Amino acid sequence: MKRLLTTLALILATATAVGAQSSSQTAVANFIGKDGKETGRAALTQGKNGVLIEMEVTNLPPGKWVGFHVHETGKCDAAHNHESAGKHFNPEKAEHGFLAVNGPHAGDMPNQYVGADGVLRAQVFNGMVVLDSEENGIRGRALMIHGKSDDNRSQPAGDAGERLACAVIE
Repeated sequence: MKRLLTTLALILATATAVGAQSSSQTAVANFIGKDGKETGRAALTQGKNGVLIEMEVTNLPPGKWVGFHVHETGKCDAAHNHESAGKHFNPEKAEHGFLAVNGPHAGDMPNQYVGADGVLRAQVFNGMVVLDSEENGIRGRALMIHGKSDDNRSQPAGDAGERLACAVIE
């Protein structure tokens, strides 16, 4: 019994220490649709070599591939089509797209598929960014879902179409 209590105490202490460490290593982002209403949420977790983004976003065009990027500015103004989020996050001034000769830039991420129910559920890993850093940190920036799939080569933004949902990374 004493050994069990010691083991449980050690597990609790370890979990508490890990939780305290990881609290600054996570972020959330609440998506706002074109109508200005909340439409989903993302949880971001810092990994050893990048950031894992887990998200669920509703009210999107069903059965369609859509572009997904990190944008440079953490402002999501639906009244102005989320243009307030600025351009794609690109601290290295690289070309846009995974297929571009001098790309991709840090804000580029793979297209995502929206299910027949109009819900996008995804886990995306971006190895070109971190949550907190002056050079390539994304906390305080925005996640953006576009209306069309990104062609991964057109400059400067992959011809991904209108901005459907925007989320500030907090």
